[in-house]
Amino acid sequence: MNIAIDGNEANTEERVGIGEYAYQVIKQLYNYRLKHKFVIFLKNPPKNDLPIVSENWEYQIIGPKPFWTQLALPIKLLTSRNLDVIFSPTHYAPRFSPIPSVISIMDLSFIRYPKLFNRKDQLQLKRWTKYSIRQAKYVLTISQFSKNQIIDFYKADSNKIYVTYPGYKKEIYRVNYAAEEINQVKKKYGLSNYLMFVGTIQPRKNIQRLVIAFSKLVKNFPDLKLVIIGKKGWLYEDIFKMMENKAMVKKIVYLGYIEDIQIAKLYNGASCFVLPSLYEGFGLTVIEAMACGCPVIVSNISSLPEVAGNAAIYVEPTSIESIVSGINGIIRQDQQYYREDRIKKGLTQVKKYSWENCGLKTLEVLEQSTSRQ
Repeated sequence: MNIAIDGNEANTEERVGIGEYAYQVIKQLYNYRLKHKFVIFLKNPPKNDLPIVSENWEYQIIGPKPFWTQLALPIKLLTSRNLDVIFSPTHYAPRFSPIPSVISIMDLSFIRYPKLFNRKDQLQLKRWTKYSIRQAKYVLTISQFSKNQIIDFYKADSNKIYVTYPGYKKEIYRVNYAAEEINQVKKKYGLSNYLMFVGTIQPRKNIQRLVIAFSKLVKNFPDLKLVIIGKKGWLYEDIFKMMENKAMVKKIVYLGYIEDIQIAKLYNGASCFVLPSLYEGFGLTVIEAMACGCPVIVSNISSLPEVAGNAAIYVEPTSIESIVSGINGIIRQDQQYYREDRIKKGLTQVKKYSWENCGLKTLEVLEQSTSRQ
């Protein structure tokens, strides 16, 4: 087969969310380049860490950049010969594709929580996702929860939607770091006893309630800090105003976007990881934390119970007291056995997830998208 890929989501410097998903899936598909031929279409030259060019793997930079998915990519597909399928690891499929298309949808948070998005972004996501689902041969998504959401809202045929669970970087997110390495990173950021949140800074992540819950916890744990790691997303301003409150400014450590290796070592040294999100299509940081032997506290809604299984402590995300209780139950000294049990279950749960399996399942769907084999 000749497989085309929209590689733009993967072709970025600081990958999170769908960018990390696209990058990892493309890396896995590269392993099958001797079986198929791949051409990756881009707006800009490929980053150095994308797979190298080979006889069966090439990059083509096409334009114009404005309206790229609606104009440049469809024209290229119309004028290219021998392409069998176009894979877009994003909500946005090319308009007017002459060949079957396969798309990926992470979640429908823009529908369930429209007020948490800029109006323009929300309308664009809603309309373009509807078109993309309708015209795609198959749709990939990252949890059974997200699949059900797509079926319910867009009335999509369940037979055209496949769940391909993401994986994690096993060489980085692991438990066997030396104590000295972990302590070096903790010292770098002035940390000793701390909770962690990792994710894009946006309202959907429910960081404001986490900060309020944390402010109650520090009354009994005066040396406790809250470490927040992640890029600024949309509507982040009010979140930062709360984080920069005089009473909390020395207790909350915002690190922005940092390298995976540093995050992994911080997970290893943390009291727990907390994700009280209002909505998650999957929650990749949950399995990264579990893989590092960090107990996780997550919301009892959306995909998180599916992803974390029996390894997590579950909280009601709209209840400050529930979040406080969940964290308190894992960081108290007399809860050591409970903590160790959750760590053990987390290390078992993450064995279900790998980028290798995700890539293989993606390839299988691409192969069945056309009768040309």
